[in-house]
Amino acid sequence: MASADPAAHEPARRRRRGPVLGLVALAVVGAVTGGLALANGGGSGPDGPASAGTARVTKATVRTTDLSDTKELGGTLGFGAERPLKGAGKGVVTWLPKSGATVGRGRTLYKVDDRPVPVFFGATPLFRKLEKGATGGDVKVVADNLRALGYDIDRVPGGGTEGTSVTDSGADRGRFTAALSAAIKRWQKRIGMAQTGTFDVGDIVVMPGPVRVGAVRAQLGADAGEELMTLTSTAKAVTVSVAATETGTFGEGTKVTVVLPDGKEAPGRVTAVSRTATGGDQPDSGLPGGGPAKVDVTVELDSATAVEDLDSASVRVRFTAETRKGVLAVPVGALLALSEGGYAVQRPDGTLIAVETGMFSRGLVEVRGAGLKNGTEVVTAS
Repeated sequence: MASADPAAHEPARRRRRGPVLGLVALAVVGAVTGGLALANGGGSGPDGPASAGTARVTKATVRTTDLSDTKELGGTLGFGAERPLKGAGKGVVTWLPKSGATVGRGRTLYKVDDRPVPVFFGATPLFRKLEKGATGGDVKVVADNLRALGYDIDRVPGGGTEGTSVTDSGADRGRFTAALSAAIKRWQKRIGMAQTGTFDVGDIVVMPGPVRVGAVRAQLGADAGEELMTLTSTAKAVTVSVAATETGTFGEGTKVTVVLPDGKEAPGRVTAVSRTATGGDQPDSGLPGGGPAKVDVTVELDSATAVEDLDSASVRVRFTAETRKGVLAVPVGALLALSEGGYAVQRPDGTLIAVETGMFSRGLVEVRGAGLKNGTEVVTAS
C-alpha cells in the first residue's frame, strides 16, 4: 500500500466541485493503485498493456501556466435594437423608403406633401423654427451638416493673410447668421425644398449617424405625425442576453469570439451594455418572471466581411469570464479524492501531496500544495 505524506491528512481548506469530482477521483484512486501495484512487480507496468477494467496509469508534470474560464452564450446577429420613428411635421406622407434601405447624411428619409425630409447627423433634434436670432445646439447641428455637405458657413473676407479668409464662427458657436441662412437656401434649392433660408420642426430628421430602415409602419396618405418606421444602425452587431448579475464580466471593450452558423470564428468586442434589465421574478405579485433579470450586451465584429453574406442569424458568443496567470496546474485525472475529504496528487513513488484546487479549465485544474512546484511529476489516469 502506498505511503502518504503527513500533509495528505490535513483537511483541505478549499473545495471546488466536490460532489462531481469526488465520484470521478474515487474511480481514479482505484485505477492508480492498481496501476502502481502492477508497476511494482504485479504484471505489466504503466507502459505496458493495462489490465481489463483498469485505466492506464501514466505520469504527468506540474506546470506553471495560464488558465481561463470561458462561457459561451447564445446571441442574435442583426443590426441592433430597432428604434421607432414618429414624424414631427404636418401634412400627408407621400413617399416612404423600403425596408433594408440605408440613409446617410443629407439623403431623403421620407416625403411629406411631396417635400423631402432629409437626415442630418447630430445629438440635438430640431424642436423649434430656426431663423435669424436663434442660438443653440440645434443651430450648430445645421451648420455642421451643411459644412460637411460642402457649403461654406460664415466665411468672410479680411482679418487673415492676403488671399485668405477667416471664420466669423457665429454658426460654430450655435448662432443663426445671415451666411448660414444663405447656405440653407442654396441647399434647399439643390434637394427640391422650398427656399426659405430657415428650418422648421419636421423639415429634417436628426440622427446619430447613418440609419437602416427596419419595418415600415405607415401607409402612403397617412398623417405625417404618426409612427412611420423603425430604424437601426447600419453596422451589424450581435445582441446577447446576459444575467444582470454577470454584467461585471462583460464590460465595454471586452474581447470575445463569435461562432458563426458555419462554425467559423470571428473576433469581436463588447461595445455597449444596456442599463435596463428585463424579465426576472416578480416578488410583489408572487409570479415567476422567467428566471433572473437579464440585460442586453451588444457585440461588434472586428471585421464586417466575416458576416457580409448574413443579415440575421443565431450565433454563439464566447466570453473569457476569468483568467488566472502563472498558476500551477495538473490534468484533472491526477486528482485523488481523500476518504477524510479534500484532494491529493500522487508522486510516482506512491507518496501523496494534499492540494487545494482552484480554477478548472479544459481538462486542467489549478492546484496548490506543500512541495508542489513547476516540474514535479505526478501520476494520472488516462
